[in-house]
Amino acid sequence: MAMSTGGGGGVTSEINMTPMIDVMLVLLIIFMIVNALSRSVTEIQIPPEQTASASAAPSTQIVLEIKDDGSLAINGQTPFPLEQLDARIHEVFDPRPTKLLFVKPGLTRTYGDVIEAIDIARGAGVLVVGVTPIEAN
Repeated sequence: MAMSTGGGGGVTSEINMTPMIDVMLVLLIIFMIVNALSRSVTEIQIPPEQTASASAAPSTQIVLEIKDDGSLAINGQTPFPLEQLDARIHEVFDPRPTKLLFVKPGLTRTYGDVIEAIDIARGAGVLVVGVTPIEAN
């Protein structure tokens, strides 16, 4: 039996590190296993590469252009005033099952002009509206 015989008369106590290291190693192994089991696979669909023949097909997208002078045009056709937008939207979208419209504002058009055109289009039955970025010439 070992006893400490020293010149000091006080009681010394040391922390036993072995149980603490054992607990830490067990926790490390548990976390490593849980992390490996929690990984999941996410299914994604990658669109096929487009070929030149696919781009030659006519586009079915409808683009409402808000020109700088305040007139409107659908797919680059003859410009018309804002008052005729509701009737033109009905002409284009009533026979279509997909109610998707892209809005392309001019450089000098205000936010209010774009929102007014979108409100009229939504009132005419368009369900989804996308705004294209403004291109500076």
